[in-house]
Amino acid sequence: GIEYRGFGQCIVEELAQYASVPVWNGLTDEFHPTQILADFLTIREHFGSLENIHLVYMGDARFNMGNSLMVGCAKMGMHFTACAPKGYFPDAQLVAECQAIAAQTGATLDFISDPAAAVQGANVIYTDIWVSMGEPESVWAERIAALAPYQVNAALMAKADPNAIFMHCLPAYHDKRPPSATRCARAS
Repeated sequence: GIEYRGFGQCIVEELAQYASVPVWNGLTDEFHPTQILADFLTIREHFGSLENIHLVYMGDARFNMGNSLMVGCAKMGMHFTACAPKGYFPDAQLVAECQAIAAQTGATLDFISDPAAAVQGANVIYTDIWVSMGEPESVWAERIAALAPYQVNAALMAKADPNAIFMHCLPAYHDKRPPSATRCARAS
């Protein structure tokens, strides 16, 4: 088989159409399903089940991780909350598709902008980097300013369920050692 890891969703779909072997999406701009499989396995190992799990995605929910977590939670009957500033939520068409899935599985999908309210009772708080690979530096300052209130820190985790876990798909820039982290710090 072929694992495709790149930018365009249309490329992996075209590859799958013409390949004579199975093709799976390892990561595109729109989706990251292999990450979700690994994450859901981790959640199940930690909590014993995916049943009654409330997962909050904190930050920019418009791209692959927000999209994929929403799809995965909808399919698995979980409670998914996207917590983001206005304009940073998943595409309305994908939300509608996931709501249709949720109607069949019993999942709950919420979209709110208040971090403290979003994490109340949450079992899993998930975030990602604020600027994705390949994005121009011209978007960094605006993105960092918009997402700074959505930083997952000890104070926010304290508002979640006492047994809540934090997840991140990595890489995470929590200091200024990597060159790209230094550029992000300058942009903020």
